[in-house]
Amino acid sequence: MSDEDLEETVEETTDETVEEVEETIDEKGKKTKKKRVIRRRASKKDKEDPVHSAIRLTVESGKVGYGYRDAIRNCSSKKTKLLILANNVLLEVSSKLKNSNTSGIPFFTYEGSSLELGSICGKPYPVSVISVFDFGSSNISKFVKKK
Repeated sequence: MSDEDLEETVEETTDETVEEVEETIDEKGKKTKKKRVIRRRASKKDKEDPVHSAIRLTVESGKVGYGYRDAIRNCSSKKTKLLILANNVLLEVSSKLKNSNTSGIPFFTYEGSSLELGSICGKPYPVSVISVFDFGSSNISKFVKKK
């Protein structure tokens, strides 16, 4: 096998495996080439859901409020741009939010529980509703379905 053939096989590999060519010299002074396959694990960012990263980026770079009382209070104002609800939010809370939403603020229902939503936000407690006042540098608005 020539060096060109080895380079082609390395380029054709996927991100998960990488072939490494190692040249060694035998006891007789002869050069030998050994191929070694290295498997790369997917990093945490590769595994992370894009919705999780969008919510985290919104919390870190934008302006948000936590809790349904804060959300009900701010629904009548034009400041709130998006409401993110956990999947296990009480029906009373969601109905109060939808009734007090006179300005047509879009809702986004997060598929996880309020504990998971709290951990995404970096809070040690459950978060049932997030009021987004400023998106910051996130792209969460593309996950919201326009109605």
